[in-house]
Amino acid sequence: MTQYFSVHPTHPQRRLLAQAADIVRSGGVIVYPTDSTYALGCHIGDKDALDRIRAIRRLDTLHHFTLVCRDLSELSNFARVDNTSYRILKHYTPGPFTFLLHASREVPRRLVHPKRRTIGIRVPNHVIAQELLEVLAEPLMSTSLILPGTALPLTDPEEIRDRLDHQVDLIIDGGACGLTATTVVDLTETPPVVVRPGLGVFE
Repeated sequence: MTQYFSVHPTHPQRRLLAQAADIVRSGGVIVYPTDSTYALGCHIGDKDALDRIRAIRRLDTLHHFTLVCRDLSELSNFARVDNTSYRILKHYTPGPFTFLLHASREVPRRLVHPKRRTIGIRVPNHVIAQELLEVLAEPLMSTSLILPGTALPLTDPEEIRDRLDHQVDLIIDGGACGLTATTVVDLTETPPVVVRPGLGVFE
């Protein structure tokens, strides 16, 4: 049975987010709001949860998952960043951007693009997502909530519950989200390349 938490969009209930963090730590798959779209998330160390997300979205092994972080303080644990890239990250985060970076040697292979050895990094500008990440005290492994055969992400929490009941462990209802995904910027290229235009404006 999927749990369903109605969380205040500007003053989220800490006890509910603490329960959500416990569900993530215990191997659960959650749906949560961001500043772009709703997203699927799980613990970064849980292979079974990641495989469940792959099954829900029917993703192949080449799909770029994203590490959703509260800020840039843990960046060096997951990615190799030079001074230029760090300045770009600092300027555009938090915000609706996903940045592709070279993964560090410490990152588990299943979290890294198998051909390019890159990983996506994102710092959302959304109160619920930020509070959840603070309580969790580590990044979430995430991907946008776009179901197979659809071009747009699910944005209405009630529809999400209808479509994903029994497939995820928790839905965090923070109100309607947008329909436009993040802008994806490849920082492994010089100069950086926008590989997917989205909500964020990268100049």
